[in-house]
Amino acid sequence: MNLELTVEDDRWQGLETLSRKAISAVLAFAEIDPEFCEVSVLGCDDARIAELNSEFRGKPSATNVLSWPAEDLAPDLPGQVPNAPQPDFTGEIPLGDIAISFETSAREAAEAGKAMDDHVIHLLVHGTLHLLGYDHIRDPDATLMEGIEVKILGKLGIDDPYRV
Repeated sequence: MNLELTVEDDRWQGLETLSRKAISAVLAFAEIDPEFCEVSVLGCDDARIAELNSEFRGKPSATNVLSWPAEDLAPDLPGQVPNAPQPDFTGEIPLGDIAISFETSAREAAEAGKAMDDHVIHLLVHGTLHLLGYDHIRDPDATLMEGIEVKILGKLGIDDPYRV
């Protein structure tokens, strides 16, 4: 996998390893060869992710993770599996960009009593699924996406993040 990692916040230790683990698990689930995939990950702080959230989503507040798919793979009907990404003219499969905020991730992990690494992997799995066209706006899509997240995380030995 071609992983372009940018770390703007020095508190992000081990982000490359966590990114590779999460993204590879999603690609394995989707039966996509990671050797041909390109993903960019930005490890930032709340101030930076708030800027991005404001600029791209019109929400001037911090969030945990944001994703920008290289192409729209969303299915036409709710609850359907998205279209598979296709290689570009170079043979690479550009999937897109993910940004993740340290403060929000750390706060959420602490509040939920979860290990930071497990929560970060969950957020990166979530973000990567967005790159593959999954979403959670419509209920059938949310059910599908959350179910896939739980399966992938389970294979990584991480508990269901949606179980209360």
